[in-house]
Amino acid sequence: MNVRLHNTLTGQKEPFEPAEPGHARVYVCGPTVYDYAHLGHARCYVVYDVLVRHLRENGLDVTYVRNITDVDDKILKRAAEVGDDPTDLAARFADAYAEDMHRLGNLDPDVEPRVSTHLEDIFALVQRLIDGGHAYVSEGDVYFSVESFPEYGKLSHRDLEQMKLGASERLDEAQTARKRHPADFALWKSSDADDWGWDSPWGKGRPGWHIECSAMSMKHLGETLDLHGGGLDLVFPHHENEIAQSEAATGRPFSRCWMHNGFVEVDKEKMSKSLGNFFTARDLFERVEPEAIRYFMMTVHYRAPLNLDWTLDDAGNVTGFPQFEEAERRVAYVYKTKQRLADLPENRIVDGDAKAPAELDGFADALRSALDDDLNMPVALAKLADFLKSVNELCDQALRKKGKALRSAVEAAERGFTALGNELGIGSQDPSAVLLRIRDRRAAERGLEAAWVEKRIAARSEARAAKDFAEADRIRDELTGRGVELLDRADGTGWTIAD
Repeated sequence: MNVRLHNTLTGQKEPFEPAEPGHARVYVCGPTVYDYAHLGHARCYVVYDVLVRHLRENGLDVTYVRNITDVDDKILKRAAEVGDDPTDLAARFADAYAEDMHRLGNLDPDVEPRVSTHLEDIFALVQRLIDGGHAYVSEGDVYFSVESFPEYGKLSHRDLEQMKLGASERLDEAQTARKRHPADFALWKSSDADDWGWDSPWGKGRPGWHIECSAMSMKHLGETLDLHGGGLDLVFPHHENEIAQSEAATGRPFSRCWMHNGFVEVDKEKMSKSLGNFFTARDLFERVEPEAIRYFMMTVHYRAPLNLDWTLDDAGNVTGFPQFEEAERRVAYVYKTKQRLADLPENRIVDGDAKAPAELDGFADALRSALDDDLNMPVALAKLADFLKSVNELCDQALRKKGKALRSAVEAAERGFTALGNELGIGSQDPSAVLLRIRDRRAAERGLEAAWVEKRIAARSEARAAKDFAEADRIRDELTGRGVELLDRADGTGWTIAD
């Protein structure tokens, strides 16, 4: 295996070598379920979905754990705002998140632990830290002592003394009084008797954000992970704190590799609700094919920022997303090409001794090579463009008068589409269903109903049968003027919306 990944801890690209040969233990921080998944979530989980797919295609047995944070102050705040029970609200958004991930084409993790079902594991880990002198109880809260872990700051490359000064400026007097060091972080947060919380050895309360991932990952993957992933915003403090508490408890490295994807940005600023540039995945599902969102997330290297553009009307309303629309055209091209290959008449396919062209036969290896190099998805998409061009040339050759296609070439193309689906999660759906959805939605955007277009096509066919070619041409011109492109075939007339 030749997979090399950028390790945030060392700042270098390194061979990915699981501790147990043939078995990779991967943990990715999942969402806090108080709202719908946004485009930052979409990018993050598409990246790690491709990673897991690729590791498996390299022959590894991967145990993929991605958690759900269903206990958090953000959930409590949102529930109070809408007058809902926090547990019910979290469950509802967890279900919505699962639906959105499926629509994006992401595989389910092997294990999807929730904080609410791992409280005993959290209690045990917190007590282990207290017993080891790395945590202390203060007025019902439990804090991790950063000074007890000399390597604190090694992931984010931050100096503890500078963090002390910065934290002092952010904390109020009550918080400062409860902590031994301003950078100490909560493992358990006390709550009033009537507040949302659970009984613990230290009183009623809720777990801190950081302790949950350490407890859940070690529960399901052991004390040392092969890879821990998440968004760039998690490097500090979340992942830094995970390292500190985990390694303080076990005395062992917490993860052999740390992987972080870049932000989704709008006009060069991180997407956020406070800036008014926030979009959920569901906002886009009604505008473009979900697989187009997946495709777009791969057009920029996962560690780089992904900048989003949009078009506005005179009133400042968002009218379109050019990058997603272009990605949808690319996805449609994938499925049109796949459909052309599947529709090749059997009598145009011949056996022969000649090998399939390298552009077809070598696509799976080219795809794997691109992803081996720090999951370089933009290069993988460039290889895909070359592959699709070659497949269409193969189809053109077979459909020429007296043309033929070698069976070895057709089979190589079919293997290429299989590799595309397995590695990138693209092109695995039924082509006709995808193309119909795209066509009908584009028609609706132009104020056209598919049923009306079909009736006009039927009227044109009747005119042609009656040799009223003037009327047939008039109907064609009418449809063309509305953006409809007719596709006359031996088995009838199809249609699409012109770009």
